[in-house]
Amino acid sequence: MTIRNVRDHGQRYRPRMACLKKLEAVVLEMQDPKTGVKSQTQRLVITTIPHAITGEDIVEWIANRFKVGAAGNVFLLLLLITTSLIPFLLQTPYFWPAQQWPVEDTDYAIYLAKRNIRKKGMLELHEQEQYNNLHKWMNHKWDFIVMQAKEQYRAGKERKKPDRVVFDCQERAYWVVHRPPPGTISGMDYGLERLFSFVKYKYKSFLYKYIYFCYRLVKYSTTYKQHDPFLYPCLPSNPWLTDDVTYWQLNMQNIENPTKMRVERWTFSFGELLSDPRGRDDFRLFLKKEFSGENLAFWEACEDLKWGTAATMKEKAQQIYKTFLARGAPRWINIDGKTMEITVKGLSHPHRYVLDAAQTHIYMLMKKDSYGRYLKSPVFKETQKKAVVPEPHNFSDSQLEQNAKKRRPSLSPIILRQQEEEQKAKLAASGPVDITQVMSKLAQKKGTEHRT
Repeated sequence: MTIRNVRDHGQRYRPRMACLKKLEAVVLEMQDPKTGVKSQTQRLVITTIPHAITGEDIVEWIANRFKVGAAGNVFLLLLLITTSLIPFLLQTPYFWPAQQWPVEDTDYAIYLAKRNIRKKGMLELHEQEQYNNLHKWMNHKWDFIVMQAKEQYRAGKERKKPDRVVFDCQERAYWVVHRPPPGTISGMDYGLERLFSFVKYKYKSFLYKYIYFCYRLVKYSTTYKQHDPFLYPCLPSNPWLTDDVTYWQLNMQNIENPTKMRVERWTFSFGELLSDPRGRDDFRLFLKKEFSGENLAFWEACEDLKWGTAATMKEKAQQIYKTFLARGAPRWINIDGKTMEITVKGLSHPHRYVLDAAQTHIYMLMKKDSYGRYLKSPVFKETQKKAVVPEPHNFSDSQLEQNAKKRRPSLSPIILRQQEEEQKAKLAASGPVDITQVMSKLAQKKGTEHRT
């Protein structure tokens, strides 16, 4: 057996051919006059096209044949594209891929030359590129190719228009299978060659980004699943179902001993730690012991500037500069010269985000340096040790009814904020107090009033 015969034998019996044979059987079923896809004559202006079918008819027939639910219709559409089933339907069995007719570049060049004549030079972008490449490569016999194309074009015009439209569709479907456009999956590839067909073209970076997005989505869902009260049972009970406020009381902002699940979230990312007021207090205590508490204080001051009122924006920006950035500042922070230059230049016309460059610099410094040491520190381990694991509340039906009777509408967040500001003003007027205790009492008061 010659090398060519061995190659042809391998091509004919490779795994992809088994799949194509199965597709042929499905298409034959679809073409059955009694049980197949119902076709009808389609009128196009003055042209009548016999045996026309729609994509919706194909999807419906496949769904009924293989008992696919409504949710699987999108998958079926993807299947039609990736398995070359549509080109199957547009070709006669003589040209089906399983026939393994040799595909010559000369035939493709004649086809493109004929389309170029028909379209008057207006080929699609990828076809124009292929046309130019073949013209350069086959320049020695291009006159023969053009002559063949003109002859086929003339013979095609002599056919009836319905026959000509059908033949053009079949011919184009044949070359879509054997010369697929860039960025599409070839129906003739299999294995790794099929899996990475996108890599051959400009969609390589898109494919990598898509895979990375899917990886991040799966990782996020796996990590946070147990921390979502709507997806996983929360302890001691779900307040939206039982009207029991213990869950909210155990998760108040500045509670002394947080729950174990809450402390666990601090280990997911540095952003999770800073987004939790109780976690921030714990991190602040650690930074004070490392004599770097000014970094977190600066970050919090920048957040206050970013989300505060416009009336005090300029005053706050100047105060932050004098406290943390000016030469000889009482709580001076260490940032590089370029960041300092950008910040000082922006302070001439202060706005909410004028300190973003410096804030990002300090944030990354804490994330890369302090955060890792905090997770290994005695401060964090002590908090973990004292963390609460609530016992589940198993309410009976009568208890749930009593809880529902006690339900009352919660106060508006605006009213709660006004009460908090009034309480702060009263405490400030009465003299010096421990602000940590004040905030803890306010948080406890808000927790008892917060019902949804």
